[in-house]
Amino acid sequence: MASPFESHLPPKQRSNKVLITQHLLFLLGLSINYSGTIFAYYGSTNYSSMTTSKPIYPHIALIFCNIVWACDYPFYNLVLGKYISPLAMVSASLVVAALLSLLPLLWEKAESVEPKDRLKILGLALLMGVMRKLCMMYGLASTSAIDGSIISTTTPLIVLLLSVIAGLDRFTTQRVFGLLIGMASTIALIISSNSDAHEHSGTMGNILIASSAFVSALYMVWFKQILGKYRISTLLRWIYCSSAFIMLPFGIHDIITTDYAAMHGGILFATLFVLIVPTYLPNLLLNYSLKFVAPTITSIYSYIQPIVAITLAVVMGLDKPHLDTIFFALIIFAGVGLVIGSYRNSTTTPHYH
Repeated sequence: MASPFESHLPPKQRSNKVLITQHLLFLLGLSINYSGTIFAYYGSTNYSSMTTSKPIYPHIALIFCNIVWACDYPFYNLVLGKYISPLAMVSASLVVAALLSLLPLLWEKAESVEPKDRLKILGLALLMGVMRKLCMMYGLASTSAIDGSIISTTTPLIVLLLSVIAGLDRFTTQRVFGLLIGMASTIALIISSNSDAHEHSGTMGNILIASSAFVSALYMVWFKQILGKYRISTLLRWIYCSSAFIMLPFGIHDIITTDYAAMHGGILFATLFVLIVPTYLPNLLLNYSLKFVAPTITSIYSYIQPIVAITLAVVMGLDKPHLDTIFFALIIFAGVGLVIGSYRNSTTTPHYH
């Protein structure tokens, strides 16, 4: 059977491995949708009983959502700027997420939001729904999936920095050292993308991915502070409906003028996957986990993303890792590991209200 990505890949890179990858990701998408529905139901009804009896649930949710986000990198890289514009993808995916966010209303009563909190939620919508997705989409349209997934692992470092600035955490020698080497390696990785050897990388794309990581960290710290007041499903409904309302007027033209007839086989699958699966349900799982796990600890699961994303990018023939990229990635991982490890024996943990 021909590979679904056959029209995109060079002849030497056409392989049934890609077809197997497609089927596995399709099954993964179904499992995430099913799991997300379960978490949406339990998350809207009884948080305490779920975590008291099964404290591992938040960590399972984090593993699931990071695997899905890892699939984003090669798939977005495959279609963005070639078959669909980043603006069209952002707008369309937010509309899909907004529609999915309405599903919990089938089994729960709508929860009112205090007027004073609506402006905060609008700010969260601008951060996670608009700014993060725009930076991510335009970034991946201009750089490699491998660089993008590695740079995104700096989120724990940025979470630490923002938490200290907000007075929610404090620096230690180990955390400062981890932060410095991690961020220095990220800058080096961005600069190295100018090299001729990195034909699939782009400096501006890497900067946009780094901006996306910053926005994600800001969202995690800010969201943690208001999460206890409302159900997760309520907050995400407000966030995604607001985001879709903001973005659709800007993206409707690109959505209408997209040449859908040019999408076939693996391209159509990749487009549908990133359009439907990664936005609402993984964020539902992330925000469910944030209710019980500190952002700095939550962000350690971003380690999963480059492992999965690099494997997929290589299998799909989109890119190959370079020695300097691997070197910088290992230093970034070491920096993040130092920051996370500093909490292991610490009596002082971040305080989020």
